[in-house]
Amino acid sequence: MTENVVHLHKDTNEPATVTTLTVVPEPAPPAPVPLWVRSGRAVKTAVTHDHTKTTARAAARHSLYVVGGAKIVGRRAWDGRTAARYERYMRTAEAAGNMELAAEWEERGQRYRDARHRRRMDLLTSPIDAAKGIAAGTGMGIGGLVALGIVMAIATKDVSDVVTPLMAAVDFINLLIWIVQVVWGPAITIGPFLALLALWAVGSKQHAAPAWALPANVRNGEGEPITPSIVVKALRDLGVAPLRGAIKEMGDAGASMLGPIRIAGCGVEVDVTLPSGVSTNEIQKRRRKLAENLSRHEHEVFIVIPTAARTVRLWIADSGALDQPIGPSPLVTDQTMTADYTKGRAPWGQDLRGDAAALSVYQRHLLITGLSNQGKTAALRSLVLWLALDRSVEFWMGDLKGAGDWAMCNGLAARLIQGPTDDHVIQVTEMLEDAVEEMNRRLQAPPGTQFPALIVIVDEAQVAFMCPVKGEDKRPYGGSSSTSRYFMAARKIHNQGRAVNVLLWQGTQDPTDQNLPKLVREGAHTRASLALGSESQARMALGDKAVDGGAAPNLLRPGLDKGTLVVASDGIEIPKGQSSITVRTHYISTEEATAIADRAKALRDGVTTLTLIERGEDRDPLADIASVLGDKPRLKTQDVLKRLAALSEDAYGKWSFTDLTRVLDGTGAEAYKSDGRMVVGRDRVARALANRDADGSASASE
Repeated sequence: MTENVVHLHKDTNEPATVTTLTVVPEPAPPAPVPLWVRSGRAVKTAVTHDHTKTTARAAARHSLYVVGGAKIVGRRAWDGRTAARYERYMRTAEAAGNMELAAEWEERGQRYRDARHRRRMDLLTSPIDAAKGIAAGTGMGIGGLVALGIVMAIATKDVSDVVTPLMAAVDFINLLIWIVQVVWGPAITIGPFLALLALWAVGSKQHAAPAWALPANVRNGEGEPITPSIVVKALRDLGVAPLRGAIKEMGDAGASMLGPIRIAGCGVEVDVTLPSGVSTNEIQKRRRKLAENLSRHEHEVFIVIPTAARTVRLWIADSGALDQPIGPSPLVTDQTMTADYTKGRAPWGQDLRGDAAALSVYQRHLLITGLSNQGKTAALRSLVLWLALDRSVEFWMGDLKGAGDWAMCNGLAARLIQGPTDDHVIQVTEMLEDAVEEMNRRLQAPPGTQFPALIVIVDEAQVAFMCPVKGEDKRPYGGSSSTSRYFMAARKIHNQGRAVNVLLWQGTQDPTDQNLPKLVREGAHTRASLALGSESQARMALGDKAVDGGAAPNLLRPGLDKGTLVVASDGIEIPKGQSSITVRTHYISTEEATAIADRAKALRDGVTTLTLIERGEDRDPLADIASVLGDKPRLKTQDVLKRLAALSEDAYGKWSFTDLTRVLDGTGAEAYKSDGRMVVGRDRVARALANRDADGSASASE
């Protein structure tokens, strides 16, 4: 509301100012909420409250347990009184194509019907026989009591004792009638409650209520054990029409498809014989749906194909069991462990059953692949650390990542190249070519010659395959053509190396046809894969046979399943009928790996590790000879030449025994014979260097 107020001049009484006043009325108080509205809100809140829902669900659940229990008891009674179960078993056998078993169940059902017919015919004459028996028994009983009374009367000389036994029997019958009259009323009253309690117990044990009424942990399947009925229901609901129809015909006997459910490590294992018209790959393609039907995550269910026809083998983990780490490696816990290249097995980890998974590396080329940062280097390194405990094994290593993952092998490996550049790829390629030359030398040795193992290891081998550099002869170092130097060296070692214990172990990531050529990956005897991105990559890593048999590294969870490998190899124990095995490898940290490497070094006489050097630099041949000798008291001239070539291909790659003799002649360190072989002595070379330096100093002082 607005008002104009006029102010008059105090002397003239004329209007001086006009003031406009705006009066804002006070808001009206809110209307009271009707009582029925407040009551409705309270009722709605009470109805939708969690406690109310939980109480209602519990009441419905326990009521429906009685109904479900009645159905179960009724079905059991029907099965016990009729031949229904034999009919179901017969239909199950027919659906599975086992006609012999179907005929056996038909025969059992007919025997049951014959026995039931005889029982029913006996019932027709049983009332007459019962009446005769009661009459005969009553007569004999009364006669016996009278005879007993006569004997008592004779003994007591009292005629009234003749009826004493008979009256005692009558009194006993009266007592029984009185007891029945007393008990009958409460029994009639309590009996229905006991029956309902029994039905509730049966229903609650079988969870015979709708899913919405069950407790949360039961609805979610948390902690729920795997039973035949759960497996059958999971298979029935897969969406395979022939399978669903066959199980429907089988009724409750669908569990006859299942073999025994066996405890297998942190889960259970069961074989499922599929009915006719259902193929095994239809089950494999629905792994996720099957896992969810079993109240498991996809990674907790593994499907493999055993040798039996129309059979799939399911391994179902306990909920959350695969997320728990396995124990430390025996290499860490057993300080006295040694290795045997020929007969031993590397303690690699555990299979899904919780059993130790050990790998034989004897005369087996190896390939490990997977996505980046999934534990590839750690898995490969654990095998190397175990084999390093066999002092007869020699290692040549190339790490094309160069992050220091293999630094602990300095002083353990005869050659160690670390770095990601093209120059490192060139050095690694030349290392493989040297291994080819060593392989050829061994192949040309006299028959029966025994050779120690030479393990050539290339980590991040995809860097070598993708290298674009070409040599002076225009041949590329990378690639997969017949002119590729790395590719051809790897192929040659794969073809003939195992016969003379020259083996190639490669680790690579994210396999494709470009960074892991088909001929190279198929040349490995042991193929292992961590998590991959697709089924096509899984086939590249493990081969078609393993993937068709159920191997699925592409279904492993990147990041969560670090160190979990799917392995296809005859060097590891694989359950009969399977083409691969899943291994959870032990993790060995860099500090632990360094400690194990130190133990391996202590077993050896001392190894001088040749590392990557810069090309084109001036060389001191005598000093280089001393460096390649290392801690060895003497070394064969041929080995000295090979080590010099590895030290500098440019300077010593074309050296022969004549060049070595030229350098050593006149120094007092000339080669000499030891055990019939020409050798170079470390002490002699050291004295020659010392004398040369002394002479140089004297000349300088003059």
